[in-house]
Amino acid sequence: MLAVIGGTGFAEFSQLENITGSVVSTGYGDVYVEQGELHGQKLVFLPRHGHPPRFLPHRINYRANIDALVKLNVQRVLAVTAVGSVDPSLQVADLVIPDQIIDYTYGREHTFYEDELTHIDLTYPYDSEFRAELIHCAEQLQNVSGVWNGVYGCTQGPRLETAAEIKRLYNDGCTIVGMTAMPEAALARERDLPYAGISFIVNAGAGIEDEPIEMDVIKENLDVGLGRVVQVIGAYLKSS
Repeated sequence: MLAVIGGTGFAEFSQLENITGSVVSTGYGDVYVEQGELHGQKLVFLPRHGHPPRFLPHRINYRANIDALVKLNVQRVLAVTAVGSVDPSLQVADLVIPDQIIDYTYGREHTFYEDELTHIDLTYPYDSEFRAELIHCAEQLQNVSGVWNGVYGCTQGPRLETAAEIKRLYNDGCTIVGMTAMPEAALARERDLPYAGISFIVNAGAGIEDEPIEMDVIKENLDVGLGRVVQVIGAYLKSS
């Protein structure tokens, strides 16, 4: 069974049918999830920022979220994220299926192994097989444009970045910037959950364009990008 983690602007998965909402209790806290069906396939939806949305990126209980999905016996986790572009060639509403992460966050509860000396391999933070299947599905959709690799720069938030920070991210090799991929990806790896991401561009990073970043414009772009993401999810489920 697939689990979809919804990010900014994706607090509800309105296309799901036969939805049942419930609270999953974990050793790290309670998590609200919805179980439903899309194209005849069962699916778990977890709104990352809470239900209703209230948790800022650095306040999200990432450990509880991932542990809840383990308790629900999901086989794969698809993380949906709204991001800014760092690579100037990326356009608003483009999809990105990233293959790498650079973590700039701090102070987050980032491991299940607080009292155990354990190291995990995170050379490739996103599951290669899962990514390949998502890319194949995205490529079959005529009205979906995007880039099927990329480096997700994960910043602390909740503020957006300065122009100098975006320049630094670019120089570091990042192509997109968001606030939630870490420690989510690492925690999924600690729990042996195949994890992949679909990001969609809602704004150009600070300083890339002359105009200031407008929150109202970002909200408008969320709808377009999410529509394309849902198409990819649907295509993936149909092919499963």
